[in-house]
Amino acid sequence: MKLAALAAATLSALALATGTAAADPLPTFDFSDCPALPSGANPAEWRCETFISQGTLSFGKVNRLSLGEIRMTFAEGKLDGKFAQVFSTLKHAPAPVPQLPGTTIQLHYGGYSDFESTEERKGELDLYATLRGPLVPGGATVGSLEHPIHSVVQQVGKTEVLSANPLVVKFSVIDETMALPAARGPFPWLANHALGLPSKAVFEQTSYVGFKPYA
Repeated sequence: MKLAALAAATLSALALATGTAAADPLPTFDFSDCPALPSGANPAEWRCETFISQGTLSFGKVNRLSLGEIRMTFAEGKLDGKFAQVFSTLKHAPAPVPQLPGTTIQLHYGGYSDFESTEERKGELDLYATLRGPLVPGGATVGSLEHPIHSVVQQVGKTEVLSANPLVVKFSVIDETMALPAARGPFPWLANHALGLPSKAVFEQTSYVGFKPYA
């Protein structure tokens, strides 16, 4: 997850990357979820950003659970001379949980995000997850909108510029401070036992980011 400071970093990276396009094939970005801008915003000062990430989650008795593709869209720019952002969507298809045969985990937006980079972190995001399958009858949740899982990510390595026009970059992030609560639901005890919840967690992502100006 990038964020405001990526603009300056990207310009520097573009200068270094001239004539040295990365070998990664560019993913297909969908900007249909770009949010409407807040009242008074100048479209020339805003851009929409779509993240396409591959993530893993390690916690309890689970080592590097593959979450598959995570797509996230938001806008950022200036409002009244200050950095501002508008979150739009987080899309994640249910991913298999091998420790619970027939069970899937799906991530959802937890109601809070802050994608302005600082020296301490690359961004912050609240999440929660749902578990579905025959071993969790009635389903279960890990975190909730009322009590979300808070993720604070740090960048790993450098930002790669894969395309200058359209602008596409790639980078990796990690959160080694995440904590997952116990699953809750009608019959969550088996999921908690099999997965080792509650537990500290490590959330890792490699993200491709496409940018689209509003004007």
